[in-house]
Amino acid sequence: MPELALELSGLRKVFAKVAVDDLDLRVRGGELYALLGPNGAGKTTTLRMVAGLQRPDAGGIRVFGVDALAEPIAAKQITAWLPDEPLLYDKLSPLEYLEFVAGLWNVAPGAGLERAEILLRQLELWDERDARCEGFSRGMKQKVALAGALIHEPRLLILDEPLTGLDAGASRQVKDLLMARVAAGATIILTTHILEVAERLADRIGIIRSGRLVAEGTLAELRAERGATDGAAATLEEMFLALASPG
Repeated sequence: MPELALELSGLRKVFAKVAVDDLDLRVRGGELYALLGPNGAGKTTTLRMVAGLQRPDAGGIRVFGVDALAEPIAAKQITAWLPDEPLLYDKLSPLEYLEFVAGLWNVAPGAGLERAEILLRQLELWDERDARCEGFSRGMKQKVALAGALIHEPRLLILDEPLTGLDAGASRQVKDLLMARVAAGATIILTTHILEVAERLADRIGIIRSGRLVAEGTLAELRAERGATDGAAATLEEMFLALASPG
């Protein structure tokens, strides 16, 4: 049985109302897991708790067996978080930024520089390595932030809408890089409103509504489940709309 990269048990978070409602979720090591849901479903809150940016009101979080609430530093050392609006130090160049982030993770300078070059070349940013990030487009900044998230080679990568603001070419570069990371053994959890991305890339898909997981499985499993009730294989869009809608 594959090692569990992430295990959520009874996870709960309440703001003005319940955002995450006793959520149980398990993500296997080495898979790309797409967490889908409408706005306000609790996706980002869930991922922020996994990343250690918010503390749950109840429940447990384990990252590759590490209790993330009891040992937050150990969990963060093997995790990376990329929000949908990444923040960069705009006065730094991509290369300077990656060297800075590598230093924060105690990556040896030589290894950090080598990894930075590989990532910038993969994302077609090498020619811009010495330009200040303040002059970059949103898509270019998104790619620099992704490189920063990968510089310490995390075992678990959490991405919130990673393709927002990217044109078709940049989107392809990011998708290729993510698939290469999964092929190398990393685990990726991402949210996206682009259902085609989940359909093409995800090993398994979870659909969340009102802070609870309402469906989960491979695309074929989800289709089979819907087919058992409506007599035909549903598209991911049809399944998403049916499952994510209230009522």
